[in-house]
Amino acid sequence: MCLLLGAPGVGKTLLVKRLQQLSSADGKGDLGDAPPTRPTVGTDLTDIVVPRKITIRELGGCMGPIWPSYYGDCHCLLFMMDAANPTQLSASCVQLLGLLSAEGLAEASVLILFNKIDLPCYMTIEEMKSLIRLPDIIACAKQNITTAEISAHKGTGLSEVMHWLQDTHRPDR
Repeated sequence: MCLLLGAPGVGKTLLVKRLQQLSSADGKGDLGDAPPTRPTVGTDLTDIVVPRKITIRELGGCMGPIWPSYYGDCHCLLFMMDAANPTQLSASCVQLLGLLSAEGLAEASVLILFNKIDLPCYMTIEEMKSLIRLPDIIACAKQNITTAEISAHKGTGLSEVMHWLQDTHRPDR
């Protein structure tokens, strides 16, 4: 199982829909216009094939207090941050630190996604890494942490996410 977590409004639902589009199109072709989304209330399960099936469990950002109840079967974690919302960055960093210190996620591979790089006001990955002191976080974390800049809206960087999922995800047992 792969968990997809992040604050409300960072683009988790759109990411899942885009990854599903990519997996059904064998990673080729134009994704077209972004599909409509609504905030996730609760949890959504989505299967993606890259080439084997991976189930992504997206938990609504408002469900942060109960995220720990879903850590048990998590092999990999996608954590999304909004690169165009500097006021949300510190709260997202606190969430990330909580996830990385959780015993149930000690063995999970982690991909931190800096989303919304298509917006004119986005912070660069270097700015975000510096602001949240990511090198220090990575040095202290038990997990293997990777980062990626993406635009779920435009589809930028999503093939790298698919490759990461394929390379790091252990088959569900």
